[in-house]
Amino acid sequence: MQNILKYFPHLTEIQKKQYEALFDLYAEWNTRINVISRKDINNLYEHHVQHSLAISKYVNFRPETTILDFGTGGGFPGIPLAIMFPNVSFKLIDGTRKKIHVADEIIRSIGLENCRTEHIRGEEEKGLYDFVVSRAVMQMPDLIRIVRKNISKTSRNEISNGVICLKGGNIDNEISPYRKIADVTDISTIFSEEWFKGKHIVHVPM
Repeated sequence: MQNILKYFPHLTEIQKKQYEALFDLYAEWNTRINVISRKDINNLYEHHVQHSLAISKYVNFRPETTILDFGTGGGFPGIPLAIMFPNVSFKLIDGTRKKIHVADEIIRSIGLENCRTEHIRGEEEKGLYDFVVSRAVMQMPDLIRIVRKNISKTSRNEISNGVICLKGGNIDNEISPYRKIADVTDISTIFSEEWFKGKHIVHVPM
């Protein structure tokens, strides 16, 4: 939690309380449903919350922006981003019902009003959104093939509508079809912790 306060010093008291509540909630749910690797739960803030919030350093979403979190699992990156942007609308979807149940319970527990969930596969999602965000769910060409239909043509942010993914390792092959349009940002230029070396934000405008 100290890193969240270090990199995001202007949080409101409500936001601080919501972020602080996440550890106990995820730790409790993780004893019942393996949402986060059991060995990784003590790294919840750095490896999951802070990692998700790298997107908020890349783009400051404007009020009324709509975002689809594709393959959210237990709520990443959607829940940390929804706390950061209370005037932005988030929908979190996943094909695994029990993970969506955890995300839904955490949203309810912290009183997050700009965030909803649905147990649905991406192919079945019919809504239009400014951005689709995801965290290493699948290869970029496969993801873009599924969500292209969900990107709104009306843009309201400083960057073009499209897909924003959190990726790790060598991503040259999977972004090669989009090399002329993709913007790749190394998260190590945003956060100084060793764990973020080799991790990227990839924005592909649609």
